[in-house]
Formats: sequence, structure tokens, C-alpha cells
Amino acid sequence: MGRNLQSSERLRPVDLARGHGLSTQAVRNYEEAGILPPADRTPHGYRTYTPLHAQALSAFLALVPGHGHPTATSIMRAVNRGAVDEAFRLLDESHAQLLDDRRTLQAVENALRDLEPTTTPEPAALGGTFIGPLAGKLGIRPATLRTWERAGLVSPRRDPRTGYRVYHESDVRDARLAHQLRRGGYLLEQIAPLLAQVRAAGGLKPLETALRDWHGRLSSRSRAMLTGAGELDEYLRRRE
Repeated sequence: MGRNLQSSERLRPVDLARGHGLSTQAVRNYEEAGILPPADRTPHGYRTYTPLHAQALSAFLALVPGHGHPTATSIMRAVNRGAVDEAFRLLDESHAQLLDDRRTLQAVENALRDLEPTTTPEPAALGGTFIGPLAGKLGIRPATLRTWERAGLVSPRRDPRTGYRVYHESDVRDARLAHQLRRGGYLLEQIAPLLAQVRAAGGLKPLETALRDWHGRLSSRSRAMLTGAGELDEYLRRRE
């Protein structure tokens, strides 16, 4: 690493900034955050960078689209302090999260295949589940289900004798869809009209665009992870 850092090719902060479409302040901030290795200083105190710093910056900027800014920052900090195994662990966790997101999308699609047009609800006495058991099944708090109800995502009936909320099969399906879409990054105000359209139309067409967009985002993240891995590998190679 010392040989690379002491390369005869010196770069000013402005050179590094212009080469990556950044401001010189952003470059200084990245160095202070540990994303770049420490810069050498001239006798007058000015920072000087090398091609290794340029590669570190390229690696970081390539990692961000696939892994997000916080994870990309943690990866670069780990590499720069010599904790490469820690960087690999962070990468593995990020890939595992992407796989989990893909499984979530698959679960949403499976849930949609099971969704049927809403029919006349059964009387509460003939079946249904209450808020506590349903929340436990979904792994959320009862308060979350009440929030979803206020947002129009679910519409449980009330037991005429006790006043408790009763969730029938169609309500459980709506709650499951809402839960999966929330995990997919959708906001309540985005989910409510989708579910309302599904109920009104008696079909799944309103969700097709959302699912295509979701697939597209996951594919973009996968491709970005590949690009980031290539740039990071080059940075690791240059540090050796």
C-alpha cells in the first residue's frame, strides 16, 4: 500500500473532484469520513492525492447504488483500516438482504395469486380472527394493524357482542398484501389505492405496474452490486 500511496503522480483535491463529478469539499468530507485513505500534505499543508485515492473514490461511488450510502461507507472504512474480512461480511449481508427482498417480492406475487374478488363477508360468529393473533402471525404490532385500518388498507368488521375487530379471510389477505408491500418499500398512501382498486376491479391489474417496477429496482441493484464489486476488487488489488 505504501508504494501506491507514494506514487509520483500527485492529484490535487480539485483533480479528484472533477474526475468524479464532485465538489472539492465532498472529497475532503469523504477523506475525513474514512472513505478515502489519509492524504499526504505538502509543506504548506495542502492535501495531495494519488491514483489509489482516485480508485478508492471510484469504488465508493460504485458501491453506493447497490448497497446504499451507509453500507458503502462502512465497507470502505473497513478496507482502509485493513479489516478486509469485515468488508466482506458487510458485502455478504447486503447481498443477503437483496435475496430476502427477492423472496419478499415472490411472496407478494404468491399472495396475489391467491387473492380473489371480495365477496359478502361471513358473520363474525361463523369465523374470523382477532387483531392480536393476526398481528402475531404477521410479526407486527396490533397498533400497526390499527394504523393500516385508518389508512384504508384493511377493513375489519366488529363483533356485535364484544365490539372487537374481526378479520375474515379477505381481511387477512389484505393485511398480508399490505405487509409484503410495506416490506417492499411501498408507503401506506401508495398501498391503499392499489388495494382499493384490486377490490373494486375484482382483479390484480392495478398491481402489475408496481410489481414490474419492483422487479426493475431489484435488477438495477443486482447490476449495481456487480459494478461495485468490480471497482472494489480493483481497489483491493492496488492496495496489495
